Amino acid sequence: MVPLKADTFGTVTRIDDTVIRDTRLARPWARRLALHLLRREHRALTRLALGPGLDGIPRVIDLAPGRLTRSWIDASPMQIARPRDPNYFRAAMKLVRRLHAANVIHNDLAKETNWLVTPDGRPALVDFQLAMTLTRRGPLARALGHDDIRHLLKHKRSYLPDRLTAREKRILATPSLAARLWMASGKRVYLFITRRILHWRDREGAGDRGAAPPDGR
Repeated sequence: MVPLKADTFGTVTRIDDTVIRDTRLARPWARRLALHLLRREHRALTRLALGPGLDGIPRVIDLAPGRLTRSWIDASPMQIARPRDPNYFRAAMKLVRRLHAANVIHNDLAKETNWLVTPDGRPALVDFQLAMTLTRRGPLARALGHDDIRHLLKHKRSYLPDRLTAREKRILATPSLAARLWMASGKRVYLFITRRILHWRDREGAGDRGAAPPDGR
């Protein structure tokens, strides 16, 4: 058993080839939200498992009261692996589009810690707690899906700026209305809560994989 994370919303632990997110040790005032986030992750991963097999997505193994067990992905987080192979970003774009084809929006792809690089250089994704699982694609879903893609392209701009296409540059230059509203108001509230109250930082979660060995969160 390897503890990976302990915070306001509970614990994350690795046991062999599984990862257990346990909200039973969440702070009492945060327990309801922790359960809500756990259920969002479960819904998204369950939806993705219904379609054609998706490499690079955790697989739900068990759901118990307050606890989600899912498969382990052996990989390193993006900020450690620093992918510079164009094939990685092409495969990452296909992965995001396959999520969207299943009507799942990740909603947290701006974080490098949620992007993984497997030993053979393929992309993988984790942390679906903020994911939206939809019955149909409306205007809001299309806008948030656009931002999923834009956030991936921001990472490509960081590691392979000279490989951005003209279309990708246009996408980067056009955040959705939802993203603009978030940057203008919602993000300030988020930063106040996460930094001042919960004492998180932008790279919170990087320790889940460790700066040394990857943990396949």
